[in-house]
Amino acid sequence: MARLVWDASGERFYEIGVDRGVLYAPGQPGVPWIGLTSVSESSDGGEARPYYFDGQKYLNLSAAEEFQATIEAFSSPPEFAVCEGMAQIQNGLFVTQQPRKSFGLCYRTLIGNDTEGDAKGYKIHVVYNALAAPAAKTRSTMSSGSVEPSKFSWALTTLAPPLAGKRPTAHLVIDTRYTPEALLASVEDILYGSAALSASLPTPQELYALFTA
Repeated sequence: MARLVWDASGERFYEIGVDRGVLYAPGQPGVPWIGLTSVSESSDGGEARPYYFDGQKYLNLSAAEEFQATIEAFSSPPEFAVCEGMAQIQNGLFVTQQPRKSFGLCYRTLIGNDTEGDAKGYKIHVVYNALAAPAAKTRSTMSSGSVEPSKFSWALTTLAPPLAGKRPTAHLVIDTRYTPEALLASVEDILYGSAALSASLPTPQELYALFTA
């Protein structure tokens, strides 16, 4: 047995940033999301659900949760138009307020520590069956000598796909600190594409099979 140690060298971890956003629109290969500035993660549900017997609490369980998020970006890929309710008629003419299509998404957050900075590792976040609700857009006149790009925002709700042996979830996280290099390379070839493969979104069950093989 050993006494607990606080603040050991190399064990003060933190997370920073967001990058490598990829959009997986329905029926299309993944495309880079250029201009992504933030992803705010949250959840709906998960409240404690107490059970009583003879006036005494004997069980306290958490309810199911639904993953939600808010995306902010300076721009979105053209493939995202159908996901926010826009449809192209022809030659650059678009109509709005059309049915929004669900999509997949992945992005990366960096992991740092006190010895290696933000190069210690990273997490790949994979999101399934997301529906986007665009926030209000404000169009403002430009002032002389000052250019401020518009920032866009979308609130995401999700429909969790099934995962054998676990509660259904729409959010999976790959932590590279614990992932073998060969496995990580294979997964990134799927998510980001390679010389032989277009970028695609594996199902939760396919990821489960890769990581447990």
